[in-house]
Amino acid sequence: MFRKNYILATTMLACSLIAVPVSAQDSNTAETGKANAPQQAPAFENQTRAPLPENQPRVEMKVIAKDLPHLWAMEFLPDGRMLVTAKEGAMHIVSQDGSAVSEPIEGVPEVASAGQGGLLDVALAPDFETSGMIYFSFSEPRQDGNGTSVAAAKLVEVDGGAKLEGVTTIFQQTPSYDGDKHFGSRLVFGPQGELYVTVGERSDAEVRTGAQDLASGFGKVFRIDTSGKAIEGNPFVATDGALDEIWSLGHRNVQAAALDGQGRLWLVEHGPKGGDELNRPEAGKNYGWPEVTYGIEYSGRAVGDGITSQQGTEQPVYYWDPVIAPSGMAYYDHDLIPEWKGAFLIGGLVSQGIVAVHMDGDRVSHEGRLDLEARIRDVKVAPDGSVFAVTEQRGGGNSTIIKITNAT
Repeated sequence: MFRKNYILATTMLACSLIAVPVSAQDSNTAETGKANAPQQAPAFENQTRAPLPENQPRVEMKVIAKDLPHLWAMEFLPDGRMLVTAKEGAMHIVSQDGSAVSEPIEGVPEVASAGQGGLLDVALAPDFETSGMIYFSFSEPRQDGNGTSVAAAKLVEVDGGAKLEGVTTIFQQTPSYDGDKHFGSRLVFGPQGELYVTVGERSDAEVRTGAQDLASGFGKVFRIDTSGKAIEGNPFVATDGALDEIWSLGHRNVQAAALDGQGRLWLVEHGPKGGDELNRPEAGKNYGWPEVTYGIEYSGRAVGDGITSQQGTEQPVYYWDPVIAPSGMAYYDHDLIPEWKGAFLIGGLVSQGIVAVHMDGDRVSHEGRLDLEARIRDVKVAPDGSVFAVTEQRGGGNSTIIKITNAT
């Protein structure tokens, strides 16, 4: 059993149930902070600072697991237990009520855990109940640097423990780069069993332009099969010099992705100082980074030419300035918390809670927030409609898992 002494930083939550309204802002918008780039105007109504929803739920929140290592992702197993990844390179299984945490699962490969690297996302194969296969992304140490890679393995439970069998790296982001930032990464299986892999552009000025280069694996969304090969019909398979696995390009650092109720992929990516973006990536489309973006450099200077639109690039469906720092995302399609039905629930590292983005077709109609007083690294919806949030501490430390249900 993995346990450490730990004092919960978010004393509001403690280990008790607390009923709170999702938003209590005096303004009509969830975001009331000063924009970093106030001179930049949205391209259409409700592209940023959409109004608060008229009806906001009251929810109960309970810390069901604490004293955990620094987690990065979680996924529900069919029986309701949680498979979690820890940034430093371990996987664990957490019981349904959070009271028991397994020893580290055997067989996880070495990860490059410095900076923003580590063991990242995990997803169950669509046929997990019969195959036992899982897929996970990680910052892979390489002879010429590192990069985001995806591995497949069979999760086997024996003698009260668990191990990974047949671990195989099926996909590698190329080229390698000796850095410790912007690895991405989220894994999402589409309705036909296709695997979407999101990655970052590695952050540094000398390499981030790779997000616009079809020969580079930086700043892209990939679409592959379960063996790691490009899927027939990918948009650039007939383009000389392009990577066949590319689905979309011009992304900065995507750490949030989910399917909507129609089985379409949506994502939220980290922007610069201002400019986090909600996008619905489509085949072959260019989402602009680093040539086109909202927000500014951390130094205060303009990003590139300081433009927010350009022919041949897509406008974000929504953007945030100041940033929420998105990580983890789920589409809510349950009745337990009816006020959230049809919304995307996005983890906020800087905003320290869940951002609920309500849709009207493919546009945002409202934005609400649930303050959790903790950095949120992942968000998942349980089969019963309750929402689970994974917390982290800046710079490392321990994580908790919070369960959110309707208080009414």
